Amino acid sequence: MLLFPLDDRFGQLSSNDQNELLRELEMRANAAGLAGGAAVFWRHGRDEHFMGPQPWHPFLRSVGMDFVQRNLNQEISW
Repeated sequence: MLLFPLDDRFGQLSSNDQNELLRELEMRANAAGLAGGAAVFWRHGRDEHFMGPQPWHPFLRSVGMDFVQRNLNQEISW
């Protein structure tokens, strides 16, 4: 499971662009040697949002941006 914290600009993208970015993040992470599917978290004001595979939603709802940021253990760039 690859969890990516993103800034609030992600929420301003179209659904198509959000899906494309999610796929790209997963592809880039997999190419960097990290295994798993991707999910993203972002904030909009005080609200937190996530996007990822439907079967993961119960888990993704149970964690939040703070959890993701506290548990970062890899960084990728391109």
